[in-house]
This record gives sequence, C-alpha cells and structure tokens, in this order.
Amino acid sequence: MSSDAHGTGSTGEVQLENEFFRVTRWTIEAGGAIPMHRHDFEYVVVPLVTDTMHVIAADGSEIVAELTFGQSYTRPAGSEHRVENRGDGAPIVFVETERLA
Repeated sequence: MSSDAHGTGSTGEVQLENEFFRVTRWTIEAGGAIPMHRHDFEYVVVPLVTDTMHVIAADGSEIVAELTFGQSYTRPAGSEHRVENRGDGAPIVFVETERLA
C-alpha cells in the first residue's frame, strides 16, 4: 500500500501492519516534504541514506536532523511536525516503525 502525501513530493509505503506495529517506508524527493502531522504512537526511524532533513515543529521551531545510514533513533508519541528535504539532489528515504500496542 503506497500513498502520495497530497502531491508534496513525499510518498509513504506501509510495508507491514498488525496489532503491534506499523512499518512505513518514506521517500521525500528533493524539494519535497511530509506535511504537518502528529504521531499518536512512539516510533523508531531507520535512515536508509546519510543526509540532512529539516523538521519544523507545530510551534514553528526547527531542527536540522543529520541522518546517518542505518543509525536508528526514536521519538515519543505526541510529536507533531513537518519534515522537509531541502536538498536539490537525492531523495531522503527512511523506515518508520510505530509501536501500536
């Protein structure tokens, strides 16, 4: 199952979903973004590239996230943000695993 995030240059492909986890492979094209969204569950991100992405929080604050291929990180439930690829070349790709239960 794949979905384009409303023509914003990002695509999410749900690879697995059961009662415990949802695993989504995200691709953000150069100049694209994942629109503002809220994470209702704690989640883990595994970058599939080494690159920089910009995370804009709901309050307007910004974080420059340096991604390293294969270096996982976690974020708490309740995170609300927009994620941008401000580069002009390669897409940013990562796998996000949400803990549903």
